[in-house]
Amino acid sequence: MTGFLDFEKQVAALDRQIAELREMGGDPTLNIDNDIARLEDKSSKLLREIYAKLTPWQKTQVARHPDRPHFKHYVAGLFDDWMPLAGDRNFGDDQAILGGLARFRGRRVMVIGHEKGDDIPSRMKHNFGMAKPEGYRKAIRLMQLADRFGLPVVTLVDTSGAFPGIQAEERGQAEAIARSTEQCLALGVPMVAAIVGEGGSGGAIALAAANRVLMFEHAVYSVISPEGCASILWRTSDKAADAAAAMKMSAQDLLALKIIDAIVPEPVGGAHRAPEIAIKSLGDAIARELDKLSGLPRDALLAAREEKFLAMGRA
Repeated sequence: MTGFLDFEKQVAALDRQIAELREMGGDPTLNIDNDIARLEDKSSKLLREIYAKLTPWQKTQVARHPDRPHFKHYVAGLFDDWMPLAGDRNFGDDQAILGGLARFRGRRVMVIGHEKGDDIPSRMKHNFGMAKPEGYRKAIRLMQLADRFGLPVVTLVDTSGAFPGIQAEERGQAEAIARSTEQCLALGVPMVAAIVGEGGSGGAIALAAANRVLMFEHAVYSVISPEGCASILWRTSDKAADAAAAMKMSAQDLLALKIIDAIVPEPVGGAHRAPEIAIKSLGDAIARELDKLSGLPRDALLAAREEKFLAMGRA
């Protein structure tokens, strides 16, 4: 059953009524099909109305929904011949960032992304998608491998931010993030990044300094979380909704600011309600961008990426 968010209470109430009527449907003396159809239509219309006018804070809640597709679901739904590659050849293997070789619609690619996990054991294993330095150094190694063999790079970003623990700082977290961002910018092969959930802080940009940056309709992308911003500005996280609105972190705002290049539509009610549709939609968008970039020489890819990021913030 779908996990409902706070602003979806009316939809949740309607869906409970529908479920109760379905349970009564086995009684041959009752004819409730019309009632069920009416409630389903009402629920669908209400959901569409709600999602047509989400606030930035509500979009943040949708982006964080635990039932949204994760890296492993995109790999299973979009890529063939998946061969995971592990380790940074320096310290260890960070399961918060996964990557490997795959075939995408007939094209060999390198796929890298954050994995949050979808239950308690897997979330602990993947550290809720918060990577440590060895995760970013693994990403650097895989990007360099892709560059060496002329493979396009596809990254899927979904993290609240890099892991802030003291052991990560001791192993050079800031340097690893900076080097990963640098490696993205130095790639001589096409790179397409997609913000599929949360794109938080340097932990996100380290995998998203790409030729083309896509973003799901209800994803968010920002330098800090709304709660973190509110704690700095107002000394309380209770102002997170105000911070989210001020930060311009929605896909629609970021497209207008030319931070991202395209918005990928989600099913009504968010990607978590129809994961297969969302995954296919993202695959179509990635394919379009790779088609546009394929065949461009190394110098053109480097120059276009440089111009793209230097142009941000210009009047």
